[in-house]
Amino acid sequence: MRLIDHFLAGGAGAASARHGDVFDPNTGRVQARVALAGGEVLDRAVASAQAAQPGWAATNPQRRARVLFRFKQLLEANMEELARLLASEHGKVVDDAKGDIQRGLEVVEFCCGIPHALKGEYTQGAGPGIDVYSMRQPVGIGAGITPFNFPAMIPMWMFAPAIACGNAFILKPSERDPSVPVRLAELMREAGLPDGILQVVHGDKEMVDAILDHPAIAAVSFVGSSDIAHYVYQRGVAAGKRVQAMGGAKNHGIVMPDADLDQVVADLSGAAFGSAGERCMALPVVVPVGERTADALRERLVSAIGRLRVGVSTDAEAQYGPVVTAQHKARIEQWIQTGIDEGAELVVDGRGFRLQGHEDGYFLAPSLFDRVTPQMRSYQEEIFGPVLQIVRAPDFESALKLPSEHQYGNGVAIFTRNGHAAREFAARVNVGMIGINVPIPVPVAYHSFGGWKRSGFGDTNQYGMEGVRFWTKVKTITQRWPDGGSTGDSAFVIPTMG
Repeated sequence: MRLIDHFLAGGAGAASARHGDVFDPNTGRVQARVALAGGEVLDRAVASAQAAQPGWAATNPQRRARVLFRFKQLLEANMEELARLLASEHGKVVDDAKGDIQRGLEVVEFCCGIPHALKGEYTQGAGPGIDVYSMRQPVGIGAGITPFNFPAMIPMWMFAPAIACGNAFILKPSERDPSVPVRLAELMREAGLPDGILQVVHGDKEMVDAILDHPAIAAVSFVGSSDIAHYVYQRGVAAGKRVQAMGGAKNHGIVMPDADLDQVVADLSGAAFGSAGERCMALPVVVPVGERTADALRERLVSAIGRLRVGVSTDAEAQYGPVVTAQHKARIEQWIQTGIDEGAELVVDGRGFRLQGHEDGYFLAPSLFDRVTPQMRSYQEEIFGPVLQIVRAPDFESALKLPSEHQYGNGVAIFTRNGHAAREFAARVNVGMIGINVPIPVPVAYHSFGGWKRSGFGDTNQYGMEGVRFWTKVKTITQRWPDGGSTGDSAFVIPTMG
């Protein structure tokens, strides 16, 4: 059986006493084994990073950018292979897997312009004969802890800007679908990245804690559930690290009475059920404003759901594939039962779906709830599966209140033809990322990604200039070049520039 090993200092080579199973979600069968380790393997990776990072930091940013540009070319050349490998372990359909890779590639493209992004500031004549300037320097060694749902995109969100800024980077991907992260590291080496600058270590909580506690790791980026994000943030900060930790989500789609319902239904079908709902930017809650809007939307949604095709990852006609594990499937089914027990109306039940020839795969058909209320636990918590909930709102103010008061504040969308309503909503809603007639408002690579409240812990967002700021420290220099006419007088008061 295939073994997925750590990628240390340019290649595999760290024996692990523990291993985990990697399943094919389409069949339910084990397809590989992944090495699981902790502090000892991490120490080896850190030692290699410490040896390599000073030389990489001293490499001028143009040359670092050229490595990333070659990596971008290799990603494009190997897109089909990477997408099929990703789909085989995650379960998302191949076209969706290509989108996963493409969104990471776009961050790599942004990082190819790192020479411009690293420019400091300069003030001539800040005082008599005094100039002041600043420079951005790498933090040293960074680490990333990434989730199963985007095994290509999120690692690239992290390691591309970190490495572009001159850091070494240690990646701890999800043990559920670890092959693509290792393949990305191999392609970075092929692109010319020195050994030790990007390494991949596999593990569970033992490895996470080792990363958070290691004194040589200066910064940690995390994406996952909110409880773990909070834990990562607290433990990392207590160890003196810079930490950004992105958590869960319960994104809402507000549907105003003037919205184009046919377009809304098309958008919701993809945003709620694409990738089997396993996206932190999925849209699992729809809030129609007014009973007439709600009734019309529900009717159209039921019809659209009946036309959705669930299939294996390689089915070119399938809208989505299986969820990632049997345990996650069972968790989603339990949330559906919780919604029923709480009094929500289950309009479409996706449980019990079996795909012919793949009866042991982790498949769920779409589910639709109506008359969900904010007091229900199934509304308050993240389900992370192909389940869409309708929460009816009588008016605009009530609809605005729902995402604003929810514990998560990742993303929200409003569907309307009214520019004033959209503008008012965007200005007042208490959420980090807003879509106006855009169902999945993931910002482009030269902006940044980050939610509010329990969706994000830390002071900086992912990628874009926020990423550059996270992975660098600012050094400011105040300089004076005497002309040789010094009086030799000592100054005992704080210097000023007057």
